Amino acid sequence: MTEATERFFESLPARAPGVLRSPVSGTIQIALSDGGQTVRWLVHLRPGAIEVSRDRGPADAIWYTSEDLFDRLVTGRAEAISSVLRNESSFSGDVVLFLLFRRFFPDPPGTRDPREVARAQAGRLR
Repeated sequence: MTEATERFFESLPARAPGVLRSPVSGTIQIALSDGGQTVRWLVHLRPGAIEVSRDRGPADAIWYTSEDLFDRLVTGRAEAISSVLRNESSFSGDVVLFLLFRRFFPDPPGTRDPREVARAQAGRLR
């Protein structure tokens, strides 16, 4: 497992209050494989808080992906929804948890909010 992935999971509890503002709660298991071995993370999401462990347990959703792809996700070089749509990873269970969890991934480098781009364009037209 890469250092970026380890740091990502370690950072989740501190970042949760700013990301988890909806009333959704549940547990997602993330299974990261590197070919012959699978590492699992159990992530309990609730409004404003998150708990992360390496335990196995019941989960409302399971996301299967490679360690390499997950490393690209945590560094902003890939996008979660795109990876599922391209069959690079798979997901089963409560899709709302997947959509909520993906908010923790950084935007790709150079990404700008379209509203900011529109405001800048509108300012130039005046």
